[in-house]
Amino acid sequence: MTTTAEAPARGRGQPGSPRPRGTGIRGREGLAGWVFVTPVIVILGVFLLLPVVMALWVSFSDWRGRGSPLSGDVSFVGLDNYRAVTVDGGLPTRDFGLSLRNNGWYVVLVVPLQTILALSLALLVSRAATRAVGFFRTAFYFPSITSSVAITVLWMFLFNVNGVVNAVLSWFSVNGPNWFRDPRGLVHIALGATGANAGPDWMTQNRFLGVTWWEWSAGPSVAMFAFILMAVFTTSGTFMLLFLAALQNIGVELGEAGMVDGANAWQRFWHITLPQLRPTLFTVLTLGLISTWQVFDMIFVGSQGDPVKTTLTPAFLSYQAAFENQRWGIGAAISFILFLIIIAFTAFQRWVLRERPVSKRRARLYQVSPKTAVPPVGDAR
Repeated sequence: MTTTAEAPARGRGQPGSPRPRGTGIRGREGLAGWVFVTPVIVILGVFLLLPVVMALWVSFSDWRGRGSPLSGDVSFVGLDNYRAVTVDGGLPTRDFGLSLRNNGWYVVLVVPLQTILALSLALLVSRAATRAVGFFRTAFYFPSITSSVAITVLWMFLFNVNGVVNAVLSWFSVNGPNWFRDPRGLVHIALGATGANAGPDWMTQNRFLGVTWWEWSAGPSVAMFAFILMAVFTTSGTFMLLFLAALQNIGVELGEAGMVDGANAWQRFWHITLPQLRPTLFTVLTLGLISTWQVFDMIFVGSQGDPVKTTLTPAFLSYQAAFENQRWGIGAAISFILFLIIIAFTAFQRWVLRERPVSKRRARLYQVSPKTAVPPVGDAR
């Protein structure tokens, strides 16, 4: 005769009994985490998320800046503000087109130049003597921590018609331009030197956002080019530190292996160093795209969009439409269009810098044929 003994029921608090959810060390840690995070969430929600939602509503309304945008006097106008700056063909459309042209040339020149200069400075500093690294880091990074307003005022002094830059150019028998009063585009200046002072009919008669294609191809104005030099000068130091930190994490053995294989300095940089910098390069390009499309302070202090709106940017145009012309709906619409442009460019450069699988043709180059494989030690055949 067999007997079976029943296991005693595990009561609460007995060893091995399941604990109620939310109790114990993990539960207390989760509660403490929410206690610390909640103030930050509240602050971000009140001062970041709520203003963004309000600005989105303003872009679809006819609010004129008086009273609350949620009052009964404010009407919903749909996409009228967006149509005013994109398809209506009036002055807001042309101003927005000019701002995109100016800012587009600014981005095309600043992002590559500051990235190349920052990487070059990082390579230079990483190979400098140990005692000199700290000095070069500080010297190259110092313009980045200086007030942008102070740098803009200094830049206007240097690039004045009687300033230091034109004085240096005069040593080489070059008459410097009136930098911040010259609206001519650099591309048109170069074409004018060859005798091409006017574009073909299809470029002068067709328009996009109220701007002819001949105007789109003008290139940055002389005034905007001075701001481009300023942006490269002030931002390269910050990105240099990012590249320098990434270079210090690359193992020395990779370069030594390349030297053993007979690779020269350029081949080691292109095939070994640069691929290892892909994540940092993505970060630098992303930060560069965001900052260059949001340029405002130097335009506000230095030119106010002049001469002839050749330094006008979407960020400054949004401010001008809202705070000066009291057209808050159009100003908010420009801001959200600019937001979409930044998202599109960031997604595109993320796609360009994505990790690609090795092609079959290249993979065959690294495959070892069984006939040429070296047999293991002790394998006598």
